[in-house]
Amino acid sequence: MDVDVNGTVAEGFEPVREAFAANFALLGERGAAVAVYRDGHRVVDLWAGTADVDGTAPWQPGTAQIVRSATKGVAAAALLLLSQRGELDLDAPVGTYWPEYKAAGKEHTRVRDLLAHRAGVPVLDRPLTPAEAADPDLGAAAVAAQAPVWEPGTDHGYHAQTYSWLTGELLRRVTGRPAGDWIADHIAGPAGADLWLGLPASQHARVGRVGPVDAPETAGGLRTRPKRAVAEAYADPESLTRRAFAAITPLPDENDPGYRAAALPASNGIATADGLARFYASLIGEVDGGTRLFTPHTMELARAERSAGPDRVLVVGTRFGLGYMLHGAASPLLAPGSFGHPGRGGALGFADPETGIAFGYVTNGFRQSVTADPRAQALVRAVRTALA
Repeated sequence: MDVDVNGTVAEGFEPVREAFAANFALLGERGAAVAVYRDGHRVVDLWAGTADVDGTAPWQPGTAQIVRSATKGVAAAALLLLSQRGELDLDAPVGTYWPEYKAAGKEHTRVRDLLAHRAGVPVLDRPLTPAEAADPDLGAAAVAAQAPVWEPGTDHGYHAQTYSWLTGELLRRVTGRPAGDWIADHIAGPAGADLWLGLPASQHARVGRVGPVDAPETAGGLRTRPKRAVAEAYADPESLTRRAFAAITPLPDENDPGYRAAALPASNGIATADGLARFYASLIGEVDGGTRLFTPHTMELARAERSAGPDRVLVVGTRFGLGYMLHGAASPLLAPGSFGHPGRGGALGFADPETGIAFGYVTNGFRQSVTADPRAQALVRAVRTALA
């Protein structure tokens, strides 16, 4: 697919434009945008293709998309900001703030365990329907009653869906406010970032339709099929992998206005590429027209390794800080000190304090990838080239 690439790149960042165009020509991209900040200043702002995966209307400068699990980085920031303000103790048991959570062997689960995917509750014995999942009271009650599948704090596994109610309810218990409202006032607003958890009706027209797209058989000469152990885990309905992603069953319609209006901090945030990049820029420094969110101490807390090794859910080696994926083979970011979060099927946001880089990529075409989409990775490599 040949498209006209719109937008600008600063001198030296031309490799990002080339990689972005190649994603359409070689990797089946339908519609996407990428933004990069360096030391708080935007150096890449590109968009191309269609706003809807199945449409013809062009992508506009302010087009937004659902970013799935890239939302987790925003949820983590909310809890870390509460810690920064002295309102939340990361070493305290979750039950200190949420007494109902002490049930079924979870009384010693610490807040930092929850953030680092060590809480032991990546699954629900009874999955929630999309309508139930959108009800924060029902979701919170379900994870509070759930028995852990490993002793909390002793191992890690990706909490693909349950992270929504774990983080959202803890935020609500501490602040007394719904997660989406608090994030709008204390994260998106101060950062000047176009991102939402619980999409307002006033923004519906900006958001494109998403959908699955087929991946090329090869990408850059490398086969894109998953390893056998990973494929088998996703195929087995009894595996932690399948059960974790199926905590909401059936899968929600991500184009449904009702789903987009819900606030699920693990999975249904909506952002522009610039909004995602600005958010991460605000975690590591001052940003044009916005406020720095994290102190240097909080930034180091976010990216200090808390979980590493074989992931009980993703069946690959993963590394997590407090709520953020860290650079590694399963989720390559820019450099060893980078921290951020991908969204299953495409989206990616991260920051790299050493280079001052903040990155945001959103797409309307979702692939089977979970942590390392080839299109996003091509753009990350291009940023690395631009910095060399």
